[in-house]
Amino acid sequence: MSTSSSHRPAHESSQFALLGQRRFAPFFWTQFLGAANDNIFKFAFTVLVTYQLSVQWLPGNMAGLVIGAVFIAPFLLFSATSGQLADKYDKAMLTRLVKNLELLIMVLGAVGLFTGLIPLLLGGIFLLGLHSTLFGPVKYAYLPQHLGEHELTGGNGMIEMGTFVAILLGNLAGGVLIALPADAWLPGTQAVALVCVVLAVLGRAIAQAVPPTPSTAPDLRVNWNPVSETWRNLKLAHEGVAVFRSLLGISWMWFFGAVFLSQFPAFAKDVLHGNEQVASLLLVVFSLGIATGSLLCETLSRRHVEIGLVPLGAIGMSVFAADLYLASRGLGANSTGTMTVGAFIAQPAHWRVLADLFALSLAAGLYSVPMYALIQLRSPASHRARIIAANNILNALFMIASSLIVGALLATGVSIPEVFGLIALANLVVGAYIFLLVPEYLLRFLAWVLSHFVYRLRLVGDQHIPATGAAVIVCNHVSFVDAVLLMAASPRPIRFVMDHRIFKVPVLGWMFKLAKAIPIAPRGEDPAAYEAAFAAADAVLADGEMIGIFPEGGITNDGTLQPFKGGVMKILERRPVPVVPVALVNLWGSFFSRAEGGKAMIKPFRRGLFSRVSVVAAPAMAPEQVTPDGLRAAVHGLLQTHGEPVLLPAAA
Repeated sequence: MSTSSSHRPAHESSQFALLGQRRFAPFFWTQFLGAANDNIFKFAFTVLVTYQLSVQWLPGNMAGLVIGAVFIAPFLLFSATSGQLADKYDKAMLTRLVKNLELLIMVLGAVGLFTGLIPLLLGGIFLLGLHSTLFGPVKYAYLPQHLGEHELTGGNGMIEMGTFVAILLGNLAGGVLIALPADAWLPGTQAVALVCVVLAVLGRAIAQAVPPTPSTAPDLRVNWNPVSETWRNLKLAHEGVAVFRSLLGISWMWFFGAVFLSQFPAFAKDVLHGNEQVASLLLVVFSLGIATGSLLCETLSRRHVEIGLVPLGAIGMSVFAADLYLASRGLGANSTGTMTVGAFIAQPAHWRVLADLFALSLAAGLYSVPMYALIQLRSPASHRARIIAANNILNALFMIASSLIVGALLATGVSIPEVFGLIALANLVVGAYIFLLVPEYLLRFLAWVLSHFVYRLRLVGDQHIPATGAAVIVCNHVSFVDAVLLMAASPRPIRFVMDHRIFKVPVLGWMFKLAKAIPIAPRGEDPAAYEAAFAAADAVLADGEMIGIFPEGGITNDGTLQPFKGGVMKILERRPVPVVPVALVNLWGSFFSRAEGGKAMIKPFRRGLFSRVSVVAAPAMAPEQVTPDGLRAAVHGLLQTHGEPVLLPAAA
């Protein structure tokens, strides 16, 4: 990770500020121009074969399917190899080589457009697929080497937004250019050829400014067998459960999205009774929704890698896909002609269709961006590009499966709105499956809801909570939801050591069991459970993860900071790791605290909704500097500095 960004505080930059920085802007515009160019050429070629040329062996109604299949074939054939190359070589160098290839492809494509040779144009489509295959692992492996943890979500949001806007603009431009008449100053095929070559030259020029991005596995020996290498990378990804499930989750998103993208023309024509421009409007709304959801991720996540947004996105995808099914039934039943865009928009019933389409695609953006960021953050740097390459293969397979399944459903008489309803139900099932297999998603979602809709959570010094490596988090214990708020503040999971009695609290006990919290009992009460808790904590630290403890030994009954017990020293004796002091500020007196002798628990709105609370972290302390009194003094100092109004320090 570059030293220029890895310790940059979250408030110093936003995702839009990245566009003014060399570490991000040249790469962003390089990938933007490449995606736009791909889609200009693809869509123009599709329109050319569908409407302007008569090709006996490539009928117009099959053109889109054949061109899509040719484009996606390299993802299946060469992704494993491209992932290895991206790990082995400097990614800036590979970016420039890929742009060189794009320039050659566009020159070849221009020849095909001028001559009308369909096999040559199909060859260009295949090579564009190869170009995208080579660049995919570079694109997502590049970001973690230049962006800090606080910037990954915003950076991925910008990349996703840029990709879908480029796809949209590319399709629109390709359609407009290829439709230019033969007697125009520049006929359609020549206009497309010229624009594609110019964009390739511009992209190559910008790529020259991409900063060096060193190899993460320079000694890697490339395995040229795509089957064995793909299997090897999937096995590697499977070692990290959250990473592997995220690969499947992203692939499902592409399955979900492909259902809608593939059906827009038929949906517009047969269900909405609109013309080609109505189909384009659906594409515009869908692309803008994805772009908006991608950009919102940074704001909603407080610039962390917040996978709590994934269940929120999954819920939105199902809810609005189901409503799209309901909204589109019976539309245009009495229509006698084909509507223009103006006539379509003039009918209020169609606003609901557009709103549903925008909302479900926005939810898909919320769903996918955190998953991409999590894969980048938690994949081993030496294998990151290869894992992303394996993801690209899964994406391609899921998109092919989507086409086959939807085609089979339509062939049996299922209507397009009914397909949308079925995909909404399937999304609920898939989401539940993923979230139950990886409870971290669900737990982060609950923490996100608590910190956005019950409290207004402010994070101070959260950059001190390490994104990687073993560490112990110590914190004052004010309420029953302290651990949940710490989850919301942390960039990765925390395994808490907690009093065994809290596991008996309804709902919260279930949640902490789901989070694999470690129960501990007093040594005098249960010596075996006491020792087992420290052994479990040591195993967590040995795996490079974080442990969270509340050294007071229980929730405060009077708002005072109790003396810290020596459990943290026992942990450090086994495994010396950094210790991060954290303070929860302004939670005393809230519903989940024991204020007023526990009466706060029967007054749900005693402080109103959205009451302000803070999680404040101090720099980590070296293990040899840690003492219980020193940690207590550090937490006490954080409380005092950040205005804890009810703190009455207890005697040490």
